[in-house]
Formats: sequence, C-alpha cells, structure tokens
Amino acid sequence: MDAFPTRYVNLAEARLHHGDRVERVGRYLWATDPRGDAAVEAIEQLPKGAGFALFERGLRDGVRAIPEAPLALRELLEEAETVPAWLDWDTCLRGGEVFLRAGGLAGAVLGTRSLVLGYASPGGNKPLAFSGRLTEQASRRLNETARFVQAVSRPGGMKVHAEGWQITLKVRLIHAQVRRMLHASGKWDAPAWGAPLNQHDMAGTTLLFSAAILDGVRRLGMELSKEDGEDYMHLWRWVGRVIGVDEGIQPTGEADGLRLASLIEMTMGRPDQDSRDLTRALFEAETQEARTHAQRRGAQRRAAFGQTLCRELVGDELADALDVPRTSYRFALPLVKRLVRSASRVTRRVPLADRSAVAAGARYWDRVVAIGLQGATYEFGLPERLGARAAA
Repeated sequence: MDAFPTRYVNLAEARLHHGDRVERVGRYLWATDPRGDAAVEAIEQLPKGAGFALFERGLRDGVRAIPEAPLALRELLEEAETVPAWLDWDTCLRGGEVFLRAGGLAGAVLGTRSLVLGYASPGGNKPLAFSGRLTEQASRRLNETARFVQAVSRPGGMKVHAEGWQITLKVRLIHAQVRRMLHASGKWDAPAWGAPLNQHDMAGTTLLFSAAILDGVRRLGMELSKEDGEDYMHLWRWVGRVIGVDEGIQPTGEADGLRLASLIEMTMGRPDQDSRDLTRALFEAETQEARTHAQRRGAQRRAAFGQTLCRELVGDELADALDVPRTSYRFALPLVKRLVRSASRVTRRVPLADRSAVAAGARYWDRVVAIGLQGATYEFGLPERLGARAAA
C-alpha cells in the first residue's frame, strides 16, 4: 500500500530529524511475518493439539525429527535453525550477562519503562488491548514476560534448541495466531493501525527489551560501557531474527537502536484510553491478586514506588498522559540513584565483583520466575480466543 496508516503522525517534523528513513520505516506498518503466519495456518488445519505438538517436538529435537509436519512448519524451523554469519556466541553470552548483572534494576526498568512505552503507542497497543491478555490476564502476561527475558539472557539460552530459543519461537507463533484472529474478528481497523502485529511494532518491541533497558538502567545510575551496550544489542538482534523481525528494520547496534526508537516515538501519536487502561492494569496487577490486607498494603506500596520510577524513566509529560500518579517516593529517587551508582562502580572495579553480580542477578530472576510459577504456567501455547472486546 502506498499510504501510511493514520496512526503514523508528525511526519514533517520526523523527516527533519530522520530524513527519508521515515518513509522506509513507515512501510513496515503494512508488513507482517509470512513464514510465521503460514506455520500457524498449517497448525490450524491439523486436529486440535496435533500441530502444536509437532512444533514442540521440532523445537526440542530439530526439524529433521518431524518429517511428517506440514511444509510451512518445517520451513519456519529451518529458518530459525539457520545461524547467520554475523552472530557471535561469545558476544551473546556477554550480552546476557549485562542483563543478569543488572538484576532487579533491569526488572524495575522492564516493568516501569519498557512495558509502559509499549502501551503508550495508540496503534501498537491494539493487539494487546483486543486480546485482553493484560487487562484480563495481567499476572500471567507479566510472568510470561519475566520468563521470556530470563530464558534468553541465560548462558547459552539463545543457542539453537535451547530454552530461550524455543520460547522465542513460541512467542512468534502466538503473535501469528493473534494476528490471524484479529483479521477474522472483523474489528481490525487497518487504515488506522496498519497490519496487526506488523514489522514496525515487532521491531519496536525488541527495542523495548534492548535499547530501552540499557538506557533505563543507566538513568538509574548503573554504569555500562559502550561494549556492554553493543553486546546486549547483539543478543537482541538475534532474538529479533528468531522472533520474525525483518533484517531490513533491525537495528545494528545501540546507537542505531536509539535512532529508530526516536523515530518511532516521534511518529506514534498521543496515548489513548487503551494506553491508560493497560498502564493502570500493569500497576494494579499485584494488588488485584492480593488475598490479605497486609499483602494488599505491600502491593500498593510497591505499585506507588513503581509509578515513581515510571515517571522518572518516561518523563512527566508522557506519565501525565498515561494518568500515572505522582507519589511521595519521588523524594527517595536521588538516594536510590546514588546507591545504584556506588554499587555499580564497585562491581566494575573490584576483582570478581562482576562475577558475583551476574550470579546474584541470575538468582534474582530465578526467584522472580519461581514466584510467578505459584500462580501461572509458562506453556506459551497458542491462544484460542481474543478478549471480550474483540469477540463482542
């Protein structure tokens, strides 16, 4: 299609900063993931459960283990098993360690910045709003996100057939299934939003897990070198490839990622009511799950601190547009930053402290996932229905 969806706004100003990249990026609002879409369509033609069982066997044992699988499913796995020449496994290992070393700080940035920036996009948030996967299944969605980032960051987690690689491909099929159901719902407004779960938004999502995390932990006081940033971006470039992001829109490094993020932010438009509803559900998720008064009080305090971090990391203007309240915890932020900065300097300069920080971060993410398992599973199966909004 020649025209851009109406969600793609502020183009004249964006061109002043980004030139003709505005046009090149905008075309990806119409592009999807044909290979993922074909694989889901093939799965849906098989008896219930049979296609996904074949897919899971191929994830574990390789495409050669499922010669009876439909061609589209085998082609998807063959593509994902093909490691590009640019990939360096040692760089991926160091990239994962950057995330693990950040530990709970990375978790805070993920929850109060990365996810919120995703919800802020009034076009990009529509698949999630229609699926109901946050407002109706908040805890499960958040637990799955934690499991995903933990798995891809573990040593060797994104090697072919490793756990992170498997989960990444499952998420790719979930995206394709949601895209299929949105098309079938008759409620998707393509002239306004472009294709559902399009390449533009998929690339933007990988930036939320990569460049946005790096920028966020730095803002909170963590010292990261340029090499740290490039290592982490390299890992997520591979994650992006496996999850189905076109190479043509993939950022090649941190600086390029920040430029692309700037373009996306400049052209996405103001947050809408879905943005506010999703953000509110994010911060209320733990409170909604609380069973006792003490649990509720603790959850409310953590939510208030998270809202303070959110304002610090996304800025007051966007936080106001998302109805994120101001809290008294803002007075504690300078102290928090000083403590993070001091700890970060020790980690970088004291022998073996870096190894200890990576190990501590790994334990933190193990604990996050273990706690999440008490109330949710991480099957990453294909959704069978959309939320009530799309079904109405």
